[in-house]
Amino acid sequence: MRLRDGLTLLLFVAACRCERAPVPISDDREGEAEPMPSSDPDVPGVRAEAELVARLQAALEAKGAEYEPRTHHLAADGSPTYTNRLILESSPYLLQHAHNPVNWHPWGDEAFERARREGKPVFLSVGYSTCHWCHVMERESFEDVEIATFLNQHFVPIKVDREERPDVDELYMTAVQMLTGRGGWPMTVVMTPHGEPFFGGTYFPPRDGARGARRGFLSILRELAARYREQPGEVVAEAQALSQRIQSVTAPRPPGDVPGPDVIPRSVSAIARGYDRRFGGFGRAPKFPQPSRLGLLLRHQRRAPDERLLAMAVHTFDAMARGGMYDQIGGGFHRYSTDPKWLVPHFEKMLYDNAQLAVSYVEAWQTTGDARHARIATEVLDYVTREMTAPSGGFYSATDADSPVPDGHPGAGHREEGWFFTWTPDEVEAVIGADDAEALNDFWDITELGNFEGRSIAWVPRPLEEVAAEQQLRAEELQAIVARARPRLYEVRARRPPPLRDDKVLTAWSGLMISAFARAGLALGRDDYVRTGARAAEFLLEHLRDEDGRLMRSWLGEPGAGGRARHRAYLDDYAALIRALLDLHEATGTLRWVEEALRLQAELDAHFGHEGPRGGGYWMTADDAEELLARDKPSSDGALPSGNALAADNLLRLAELTQDDALRTRAERLFAAFSDPLRRRGPGMTRMLAALDRYHDLAREIVIVGAPDARQPLLDVVRRTFLPNRVLCQLAPDEVPLQAERLPIVAGKALLPGTGATAYVCERGRCELPTADPAVLASQLAAVRGY
Repeated sequence: MRLRDGLTLLLFVAACRCERAPVPISDDREGEAEPMPSSDPDVPGVRAEAELVARLQAALEAKGAEYEPRTHHLAADGSPTYTNRLILESSPYLLQHAHNPVNWHPWGDEAFERARREGKPVFLSVGYSTCHWCHVMERESFEDVEIATFLNQHFVPIKVDREERPDVDELYMTAVQMLTGRGGWPMTVVMTPHGEPFFGGTYFPPRDGARGARRGFLSILRELAARYREQPGEVVAEAQALSQRIQSVTAPRPPGDVPGPDVIPRSVSAIARGYDRRFGGFGRAPKFPQPSRLGLLLRHQRRAPDERLLAMAVHTFDAMARGGMYDQIGGGFHRYSTDPKWLVPHFEKMLYDNAQLAVSYVEAWQTTGDARHARIATEVLDYVTREMTAPSGGFYSATDADSPVPDGHPGAGHREEGWFFTWTPDEVEAVIGADDAEALNDFWDITELGNFEGRSIAWVPRPLEEVAAEQQLRAEELQAIVARARPRLYEVRARRPPPLRDDKVLTAWSGLMISAFARAGLALGRDDYVRTGARAAEFLLEHLRDEDGRLMRSWLGEPGAGGRARHRAYLDDYAALIRALLDLHEATGTLRWVEEALRLQAELDAHFGHEGPRGGGYWMTADDAEELLARDKPSSDGALPSGNALAADNLLRLAELTQDDALRTRAERLFAAFSDPLRRRGPGMTRMLAALDRYHDLAREIVIVGAPDARQPLLDVVRRTFLPNRVLCQLAPDEVPLQAERLPIVAGKALLPGTGATAYVCERGRCELPTADPAVLASQLAAVRGY
């Protein structure tokens, strides 16, 4: 669960009244034939239909003997008592709910047509497979037969995986935030059969008094059903009014001028005001990593040197890496910290967090030269390689916060948040021996009392040198103990019952991770990382296509073994993958990656671009996608960067590579379309501000010509230099004529006589003298211009 998340009871808040005449709920049934009865599975509160029941049973049997139904409603032979329509879906999250007694429908026409036929409201529940409070609400409410019966009789229930349908999630999250002032997952929305919302919230305890709630979920459902039945006109009017507000909020505003560079320092100052001087990071608990904000601080302090800003960023990087939010044993970051000092995380691990943070730590290393930051980036990517990479090369999406308690421990068999990742002093000693355990437990704060529900999260609350002195060890000796212990503890931990892993591959999230492998591989000289990123890109380009060749959003399974792509891609899928391909081009010099990026950019322009006098930027959904209540042009960053922000930066990079002014003009129109929000709420649009920083800079065009081995000394200079506003081409001398046809910036870049490799540094066609000397190249790249 993400906050905006929290254990908050978001009770009914009515939308404003609509002044136009209410539309009767049954207004679309005039002249229709008598409604056909609906087909239902064998769940409580509805009449089962034999054909559908048989179809669902066949789908269940097709899962095979290894399939474990996620439900406590089991027959004596272990088979599930209930099976609903979600057994036909591929989403891991939807399949988690396939054996609830709730009559779940997937999002689609069937559910809404049924609601219209039967005159019932739609109950929408949105979540994701690794969301802790989604699991809690499932156990407490959706597995409860009484609650499920009431839902089935009075609503048409729909379940949505927010990761597969971000358009549905974004639309109805806007409604929830309007109704309640906040949002999160699980997201709960009740709407008319036309998809117009009139109630919203997040997690609800099941009954009155549970978890201290005055009203529980069942009581709220009863009130909503009664009100919908007794006051349909009023409910519809409220729903229509809220829908109009959503449409107004998401409607494009007239474009302004491209904002000047002054919006960047103003936004940086606003971000800095929220800095936590004691623990690092920004804002109060819960603490999120916010890599986009950290990246903007590094960019800005490079252009306008400010030791205070650099200290904020470095303090935050170090505090996160020492905290329990970072997996000290296995590498990788958990979702966020529930406390201000980064100790207790929500234990799910998301691919997109680790992708962005790996890049952030590489940039921190380039800025500071501190090997600790490079180590964290390496550990994150090694974790992804080891645990989150499919045999086919794609990247898995996430791992759960909850894990089963092993046999022999209190609560064995039950799922508890964080159990997999926590330790006791005796467990550590059993693995590494008493001699090392005393020092290691002191260093990682693993104690008898524990720091999380009687067990301990490993973290580093004190400097290694301080702990070493207390243990009467040299710092090098304690470092050696930690280095010996980590792989042994990891091996033992791996034998525990693991958290659930969401094995679906998402194009946008994988694009971010490909960028991380490509950027880290180039910066750290790790060709294996670059190969991992390239393999994932090959997988996406080959398999995430529909029959028309259009990009797709999601993949589950393995090629040739029942795997398949689902859902047409969204803006962020295109933008993140284009960015990844450009990063692979910089890391490899392979022209194909730019060609694929240009082809995807053309597809994005054709189907997502907002043209016309009020245009600029990109819609979230394609021009032929399902029509929802509103069509959004996202601009703000959340846990993931805004698709429009990534697109703006991609356009500028492509323009620099190809010298195509039309691409730069398209980027200018994008900035103009978001001119007003960039000026008003820049701190919430840090990725677009970073792109704007590139626009106002004279980006460096770096071309290195030479054989691969001969290029390395010059590439080493580029690797260790934090130079965010650049494009890089590396190629062999005989490749220059061919690549120049596609990339004019390499035209005429010849190898200097008597050299193994030559570097050219240019700014919009104006070039420094070519050089084969790494020291000269370093001097050319070190020059910094203000805004």
